[in-house]
Amino acid sequence: MIETTVKVQNRAGIHARPSAILVKAIMPFKSDIYFEKDDERINAKSIMGLLTLGASYGSELKVIAEGPDEADAIATIKKCFDSKFEEE
Repeated sequence: MIETTVKVQNRAGIHARPSAILVKAIMPFKSDIYFEKDDERINAKSIMGLLTLGASYGSELKVIAEGPDEADAIATIKKCFDSKFEEE
């Protein structure tokens, strides 16, 4: 199991478009992947789950991945957040 923290860097936060980009990027991974914010844990492969987190600009999310490709999954998630979901 790998845990890390990512920060929402795009000004609009995690809305429908970034959620879709993120889910599309991590769906192929076999690992179980979760995001946590304010004691709420959601399945990272769920667009609706991501939207319910209310992750606005500057929010920090804990990422938890467990499975055979967990390191690659975490790297992909970090890449999405670091690129600001290609919005800026």
